[in-house]
Amino acid sequence: MADEDGIELTPEQKRRRRARNIAIAAMLVALVGIFYLVTLVRLGGNIASRTM
Repeated sequence: MADEDGIELTPEQKRRRRARNIAIAAMLVALVGIFYLVTLVRLGGNIASRTM
């Protein structure tokens, strides 16, 4: 499969691109998870003592 520029990637380049994309996706998922956990920890104590 040719790229938009008509450049054909070698199987090694395709493998490296896929590995890089997976690594970036994993880092994004980890970052979202960290933000979620930090938010729960910071709000967790305050929600229990909140007046209704």
